[in-house]
Amino acid sequence: MMRRAQIKGWGKYLPEKIVTNHDLARFVDTSDEWITERTGIKERRQRGEGETTTSMAVAAAHDALAVAGITPADLNLIIVANSSPDYLLPSPANFIQHALGATCPAFTIAAGCSGWVYGLTTAHQFIQTGAYTNVLVIGVEIISYALDYTDRTTCVLFGDAAAAVVLQPATDGSGVLTFELGSDGSQAHNLWVPGGGTVNPVSQSVVDNREHYIRMNGQEVARFAMRKLLSCLQNITAQAGMTPADLDLIIPHQANLRIIEMAARHLDLPMDKFFVNVHKYANTSAASIPLALVEAIEQGRIKPGDTIGMVAFGSGLSWAGAVMQVGVREPTLASVNGNGHAKVTI
Repeated sequence: MMRRAQIKGWGKYLPEKIVTNHDLARFVDTSDEWITERTGIKERRQRGEGETTTSMAVAAAHDALAVAGITPADLNLIIVANSSPDYLLPSPANFIQHALGATCPAFTIAAGCSGWVYGLTTAHQFIQTGAYTNVLVIGVEIISYALDYTDRTTCVLFGDAAAAVVLQPATDGSGVLTFELGSDGSQAHNLWVPGGGTVNPVSQSVVDNREHYIRMNGQEVARFAMRKLLSCLQNITAQAGMTPADLDLIIPHQANLRIIEMAARHLDLPMDKFFVNVHKYANTSAASIPLALVEAIEQGRIKPGDTIGMVAFGSGLSWAGAVMQVGVREPTLASVNGNGHAKVTI
């Protein structure tokens, strides 16, 4: 049987601070009705004092390691999907590795909202070749720091979160079945931060023009997202010899509820086929897919024998998707920080 990567552990971290649409409406020209109608978002989490990309990632990682029953010393590799690092240099993966007490190699993938699926498939390759046995893949973002709160078209869309999984090899047919990665750099300027890099370094002019914040062409990004959500989902299921209707659960990137609803209508699928938590957390970028995955497991939406599809899209403009088979062993319960988690094997 082909060696595949299984998810053996999972965890998440959410800042305590909740920012509702009504909270934003106090200082941004917006309203709960305006945001809800266009996005389905009702609230989002925002980091508290002292919380960093590293601290949030480490909290999620500790839960994932505990569920998997391993320690940081057992890790062979750490992959961090992130576009909001604590520092420009070095990579956040290095700080996270040190904070965990691990000694394995670590690197960061900066692919925006698609980053965690990129990390998942990269880890799958290392496991499939036999190079590594225990790989930690983390999606973590503090997007709130990069938002212009005078721009209601972007500042209402994002939230902060972290989620992590531990991948190990499986030979029972479960794990990663198929995947697709993609990029269309011709549309890069539709979702970017125009200032702060080598082309337009940090300066007083950059700050005065607010070019150090995220800028987005919402209409173009939405059109891209719809196309790629549909085509990527169809491609990865076709590779697995099935259709989207054959999936037990679809976990789309949690950017906008209206995009998910339109995809469901286009595919003639019921909304309960899609896992949705965008109303609670908004778009958490690279943390979006793993956060939804962890919540789906916790809520019993993912069961042994299920086949799940995941599709992300984001800056780059990029996209990524994967189909995974859930292990058929009967679940047990593992306690992580006092919370029970069904220990399926994905």
